[in-house]
Amino acid sequence: MPTSPPRQPFPEIEPYESGLLDVGDDNLIYWETSGNPHGRPALVVHGGPGAGGRRGARRTFDPDVFRIALFDQRGCGESRPHAADPAVDMAHNTTEHLLADMEMLREHLGIEQWLLYGGSWASTLILAYAERHPERVSGIVLVGVTMTRPQEIDWLYHGLRLLLPVEWERFRNGVPAAERDGNLVEAYRRLLEHRDPAVRERAAHEWCAWEDAAIAHETTGAPGQYSAQPDAALLAFVRICTHYFAHTAWLEDGQLLRDAHRLAGIPGVLIHGRLDLSAPLRTAWELARAWPDADLRIIGDSGHTGSPAMKEAVLEAIARFGT
Repeated sequence: MPTSPPRQPFPEIEPYESGLLDVGDDNLIYWETSGNPHGRPALVVHGGPGAGGRRGARRTFDPDVFRIALFDQRGCGESRPHAADPAVDMAHNTTEHLLADMEMLREHLGIEQWLLYGGSWASTLILAYAERHPERVSGIVLVGVTMTRPQEIDWLYHGLRLLLPVEWERFRNGVPAAERDGNLVEAYRRLLEHRDPAVRERAAHEWCAWEDAAIAHETTGAPGQYSAQPDAALLAFVRICTHYFAHTAWLEDGQLLRDAHRLAGIPGVLIHGRLDLSAPLRTAWELARAWPDADLRIIGDSGHTGSPAMKEAVLEAIARFGT
């Protein structure tokens, strides 16, 4: 029996509407909508934190079926002010602020319920939003599931040295000698707030070199993607990332797993690469056990940055919500 050809991303499309939403604290959030203005609402939530919205995510959705909303979180992408500017106050950039921004955007767009899609850090933010506002969520598709628990952060920036000792030693040596046996995430956070731009830039590049080391084996994905960013985007990404991870996203340890019962009745698909060193599979497995309405899809050849098989799984998952 012949097999069906793999699903392919949809053709490139441009937004039919976009703008900057004033969310308070002198922050303007970039947003856009594309696809069918009368279609099923879906929100693309980007990762990082601080990576900015990937515009190619539009191609994941059938533009005849979905009304695709996309936004840049505070401090990155086309949102303003930009966190690459050391004068930008990070006190107004927290998980609570982002959750409020998402609700304000939903109201601004006149949407009652939307499908939430995103990966990595986005899964943490999506889960926090859905557990806060379950009545506003029609479905969830998560890729590379994280919950930003202390154990997950400790694994990525300390525990993974077991597999990458040479690269981790370079990462460790990127902070002052007196801080090398302590919390490296907090040490890097302080470096990104240093008054000397050379110190900030060097720390941002060392951070991204470590992130790239963790995905270097992912030949079917996108190795090297962290350091490939333009300088301003890279600085904003690392500044926001260290700010969030040093505070474990202002979430109680295990909060999102503990409150997964609030997702009851919301259909979900969890797509995770078996070869993901950055965010090991156990997190997605634990969430699937706590959320019976979610299907866990394990992609054998994929790491954190995906593979053709993972892309096909994402397209299939989103198509399920378009029928």
